[in-house]
Amino acid sequence: MEIRRATEADFVAMWTIFHAVVATGDTYVFSAATSREDAHVYWLGPDITTYVAEENKSIVGFYKLISNRRDLGSHVANASFMVDPAVSGKGVGKAMGKHCLTEAKKAGYLAIQFNFVVSTNKGAVALWKKLGFAIVGTLPQAFRHQQLGYVDAFVMHRFLDDIVI
Repeated sequence: MEIRRATEADFVAMWTIFHAVVATGDTYVFSAATSREDAHVYWLGPDITTYVAEENKSIVGFYKLISNRRDLGSHVANASFMVDPAVSGKGVGKAMGKHCLTEAKKAGYLAIQFNFVVSTNKGAVALWKKLGFAIVGTLPQAFRHQQLGYVDAFVMHRFLDDIVI
């Protein structure tokens, strides 16, 4: 698997994955009716660093790395990830997660925080814990799960001091 910076040409494949992920209504806050333009701005807008994971010349996942907050909070990174549901559980998320930690450290961030991890997304919660994240907060009933109704979301955080670049 190769992980590289996303290009404009990658958005066709990214859009397909985006649509498949949000259609389920169980892991991401985007509605299935999110426009292509809105998704494009979210993933490839100005000042956004996005990477794609490619396997056999096909994009199988992507993530973006940004500052969690501006100015006095800009030393903490934030990231968003999507994996093609067809390859879920095959290590794409883990590979991108490790890559993201290294890229965040290279970019000078001291920590990384995920502001909204759906509590019922057991695979993501387990992966982030395995990669050193801790749940530092719970947002009660913050996500409207398509099948389960209102469920909690977690704030997850980790420092980057142990990441070697």
